[in-house]
Amino acid sequence: MDLLHTQLTALQDRLSFVATDPIDWKFYVQACSWAVTLFESYLLLRQYPLYSKTAPPPVLVGHFDEATFRNSQLYGKDKAQFSLVTGLLKQAIDSAMLHYGFYAWAWDAGGTLIARFGYGTEYQITQSLAFAAILFMVSSAISTPLSVYQTFVLEEKHGFNKTSPSLFVSDLLKSWLLALAIGGPFLAVFLYVFQWAGDRFVPWLMAFLLVFQIVMVVLYPTVIQPLFNKLSPLPAGDLRSRTEVLARKLKFPLKHLYEIDGSKRSSHSNAYFFGLPWSKHIVIFDTLIKESKPDEVEAVLAHELGHWYHMHPTKLLCISQVHIFTILALFPAFLHAPQFIRAFDFSKAVSARPPTMVAFLMFQMILTPMEAFIGIALNFVSRRFEWEADRFACELQDRLGATEMQDMGDRLGRALITLHVKNLSTVWVDWLYSAYHHSHPTLMERLKALESFKAKRTGEAKKEL
Repeated sequence: MDLLHTQLTALQDRLSFVATDPIDWKFYVQACSWAVTLFESYLLLRQYPLYSKTAPPPVLVGHFDEATFRNSQLYGKDKAQFSLVTGLLKQAIDSAMLHYGFYAWAWDAGGTLIARFGYGTEYQITQSLAFAAILFMVSSAISTPLSVYQTFVLEEKHGFNKTSPSLFVSDLLKSWLLALAIGGPFLAVFLYVFQWAGDRFVPWLMAFLLVFQIVMVVLYPTVIQPLFNKLSPLPAGDLRSRTEVLARKLKFPLKHLYEIDGSKRSSHSNAYFFGLPWSKHIVIFDTLIKESKPDEVEAVLAHELGHWYHMHPTKLLCISQVHIFTILALFPAFLHAPQFIRAFDFSKAVSARPPTMVAFLMFQMILTPMEAFIGIALNFVSRRFEWEADRFACELQDRLGATEMQDMGDRLGRALITLHVKNLSTVWVDWLYSAYHHSHPTLMERLKALESFKAKRTGEAKKEL
């Protein structure tokens, strides 16, 4: 622990310029945030012409009829237009809030609010909670109308929306209550660890965040998700038998196998697993069951179990810990820099002893360009994991000695095509747009990889003969 503290102290010495050099941090944040937004807009403009293509790639011609492909292109075009407008709108609002000192006003307003209940500025955590509540309400006031348009106009236009107005309002109220019930205590403990641990907060805060993540793994399926969706045991039948046999052969610790009423809100399909290492749960959307054959759903689940077999969730968790450590290690230099806080229009009194909440929020804005590059790197890793999971599904016959699984790659390919067709997913994708936005390879990339896996296995089999 002492060695870690020594190394972190040395890092803070290297970053001492934050507290001494006259840097216009507000201009830096404005410039970087606009640069990222304009780059994302550029990517959308690169992608947009592809929605004007009149035919799918040759390999998919037999899977898209003319009307479905046209609808897919129109859906992609509408989503791109919505993303372009909302991205620029949100950035303009964020930029105005930063320019006119909104965050400094919100901090003072939080202090005024708690003063009505007899709390002074010495109650920093209480004022931070009030500050966060104000930011949340303003953010919700901006995002809610956009969500209404996306759900009841964009998704409705293309036949995906199944959400009624009453259900939308109910979901919104539930999400707000969850933010209060979970987000409030989380933020309070998060800030308390800073106060309690002092300059040695990094390992303690990382331990708290890790515990919180594990607790959420347990709470989400048992408490949170049932508030929004109904999880029912998958009925007995061909799909359940296939899934249980596959899990048993792979020694996957399957505890529950659920069907979720995803059609309650949308026509989109998916399947996933979650849980602790010794107790896993598989969830299959009712839309996927309806639109795909049991052997194709089995192939999708084989892909998902490939993530488990190769420990992809654990690896991503480790990567996230390194990411969090880097952020926390850099933060003290900004926490102890009054002029950094002053650059964002906070008063001299507030800046003299920067509140942790304020400093961390402004620090997150400083990281905007770095986070954009990290996002690209994480997409690269995630895409590699997806290919690895696809390969796992293709090689199940060899791993398990099960001849009935020799066509698993073909089944997975058919399932992926069905998902893309039913979801009206885009099949023409610009490479740079995909690298920045997509955590999964494109459909064409995955089909090509599946053919490559199949050809390799066939070649190896011939060599053995």
